[in-house]
Amino acid sequence: MRMKRRSLLTVASAATVMTLGGVGYAAHRRNANPYYSGPVSDHFDGKRFFLPGVNTDRGLKDVARWQAKRRRTAWPRSFPSPFPADRPPERVAGLRVVLIGHASYLVQVAGRNILIDPVFAKRASPVRFAGPKRVNPPGIAFGDLPPIDAVLITHNHYDHLDGPGLARIWQAHQPLVVAPLGNDVILRGYDDTMHVETRDWGESVDLGDGLSVHLTPANHWSARGLNDRRMALWCAFAILSPQGFHYHVGDTGLGDGAIFRDVRSRFGAPRLATLPIGAYEPRWFMQPQHVDPAEAVEIAGILGAQQALGHHWGTFQLTDEGVERPAEDLAAALAAAGVTPERFLALRPGQVWEG
Repeated sequence: MRMKRRSLLTVASAATVMTLGGVGYAAHRRNANPYYSGPVSDHFDGKRFFLPGVNTDRGLKDVARWQAKRRRTAWPRSFPSPFPADRPPERVAGLRVVLIGHASYLVQVAGRNILIDPVFAKRASPVRFAGPKRVNPPGIAFGDLPPIDAVLITHNHYDHLDGPGLARIWQAHQPLVVAPLGNDVILRGYDDTMHVETRDWGESVDLGDGLSVHLTPANHWSARGLNDRRMALWCAFAILSPQGFHYHVGDTGLGDGAIFRDVRSRFGAPRLATLPIGAYEPRWFMQPQHVDPAEAVEIAGILGAQQALGHHWGTFQLTDEGVERPAEDLAAALAAAGVTPERFLALRPGQVWEG
């Protein structure tokens, strides 16, 4: 029994690493990128994407060190949201944002309905029997979704790109799917009829009626397995509408802050910033790729955001901090920065923000 338990724990740990994107160094021995074959640029070397001057890679030795020395705070099996599952209206003229869970949102703006990184799966994992399991149901039941016009995908990690769920959304709603370069191949692997528009950093998609989405860099990376690190692009989104500028980041490290200063310079201070606040321990491993709450507050300050909402916490345990730590650390960071708690909310599934 001891050996069987150890084997199951190893599978679960491997699935967690795969959720975060795998290790990916075996791919250096391969010549082909299975997702994208475009021209070399200042952030694509012909095989892999990169952010100049930023290194988020972690090797097998780093992963082994993390797994061997983990001080993982146990999560409860259930961490229900204090908010009931939302039943959104069919359309909204203004701006209405609901957290579905983890990093999944429904954004209703200017009469359009947009899903961001929708994950309805019970596990954020490449396998159904292991890996991070959700501890609360989605904040909107799938059947209660309004008509979906567009889906935005920030990157291909399993806690952001739920392939079977996206195929189901496509079959039910036929939305336009917008994703960074290379992710169309992954998405069409789940439904080859899916309409996917891919773009590079600095490019955009016009959604009509004064609504557009612009892809900007994030201090992160991509992978679906062990051999495809950084072979598909990742991004943050600037969503421009008659209701103002909404800046959304799925995952990022702080870095030197340059990418956030560039966003403010290009688009102005956002009316709303939706930023990650979880999956940040241990810092020696996570810092290049995942901000902690204090860094998220710093990003909101760099942006000059009128309002910030925090996600990427409290649904799937990916890293070592306790389930409530991100909200606690966010409260402490806001107090230290002299920012009122209402300016940056740690959202729970089903929680609605309207502005």
